[in-house]
Amino acid sequence: MKTVLIANPKGGSGKSTLSVNIAGYLANCGQQVAMLDLDRQQSSALWLATRPDDLPQIRTLDSKHDRPYDWLVIDSPAGLHGKNLDHAIKLANKIIVPIAPSMFDLHASRDFLQALAGEKAVRKNKCEIGIVGMRMEMRTKAAWALEHFLSTLDLPILAYLRETQVYVNAAFEGKSLFDLPAHLAARDIEQWAFLQDWLPKIRD
Repeated sequence: MKTVLIANPKGGSGKSTLSVNIAGYLANCGQQVAMLDLDRQQSSALWLATRPDDLPQIRTLDSKHDRPYDWLVIDSPAGLHGKNLDHAIKLANKIIVPIAPSMFDLHASRDFLQALAGEKAVRKNKCEIGIVGMRMEMRTKAAWALEHFLSTLDLPILAYLRETQVYVNAAFEGKSLFDLPAHLAARDIEQWAFLQDWLPKIRD
């Protein structure tokens, strides 16, 4: 089982939105996917509870459930640090840090990214870190600020995901972007191309 950890110490960065859509993408690729929602608000767990039965299945991780999974997606809590961060990193094969387009989010993320880079598992290349710009598009002032911010950290920007009601409306129905008809989601799915390549299917 491969594990992708969605983490940022700041609340409101888009962790849950990114988590459910990554899970939806992997499930639509035919993968066996489980989710673990560690956030107090339990947004991902609520999304799973409303997910229609006729969509590709995503399960809540249950230690009593012995079904083999291909992927585990972890929606982490705000303020993840210390021993909890160390433990989460040891589980992860991939770490994705969503960053919202504001000066406050960039600065709140700086120490966290530096702490990640100093972790033994990361230094030994046992897990990879990538960044997703949330609620922003390429060639904007926010995107330029994010690129400038990351220029000294040597971390890839996996996607810029624009602010749109498509994600919001899909979530109300327990759906991801990848469960929607093409005419509703095509423009937004295009923004996921590099992120999809970065998350290769486990059988590749």
